[in-house]
Amino acid sequence: MTLPTPVRVVLADDERMVRSALRAIVSAEPDLEVVGEAATGAEAVSVVRELRPDVVLMDVRMPQTDGIRATEQILATMDEPPRIIVVTTFENDSYVYDALRAGAAGFLLKRAEADALVQAVRLVARSDSLLFPAAVRTLAAEHARAHPAPPAWVAKLTAREQEVLRHMAGGLTNAEIARRMGVGPATVKSHVAAVLTKTGTRDRTQAVIAAYETGFLNTR
Repeated sequence: MTLPTPVRVVLADDERMVRSALRAIVSAEPDLEVVGEAATGAEAVSVVRELRPDVVLMDVRMPQTDGIRATEQILATMDEPPRIIVVTTFENDSYVYDALRAGAAGFLLKRAEADALVQAVRLVARSDSLLFPAAVRTLAAEHARAHPAPPAWVAKLTAREQEVLRHMAGGLTNAEIARRMGVGPATVKSHVAAVLTKTGTRDRTQAVIAAYETGFLNTR
């Protein structure tokens, strides 16, 4: 998938120094551009609606409206919302899981290296992979609900779709899944769309969370 050029980014964090550091890292890349900043969740919602960026780096804990509520509002009120990466200090923070369930595409630790940050922005802008799949698995396991029987959607997935969902949980891109399965990228894209429809989820992150929470990914 061809990325927009440049990828337009909004930074949302209540600490000015953090925003300045993020701006310096992102702006140093020729294919990335910081188009706006916000110091609160409420401001982030307003800035994103006005500027319509491709990606948002969203601090989880902010005054007035936190990153979780801001993520929910952005995704619920925009026809073509941006991809949202939540940024946190601790990867096992319950706020992170809530943000992922709210629709964030993935998360980054504030101590992440600059290269990891810019690659994460490019990755979610491409919209075909999952950030930190292992951490998502851990978070989902910690919040998993008891399910005495498999969810109804499992029976609706074809064998190929189940295989694709397992590869999605592993963090593979569509191209990587295609090579692994010996099919074309268009076929994988079709399978991914079917998985989202049948699981009743918005995107890859949501589908993988549902798969872990319901126990699907713990079965073979």
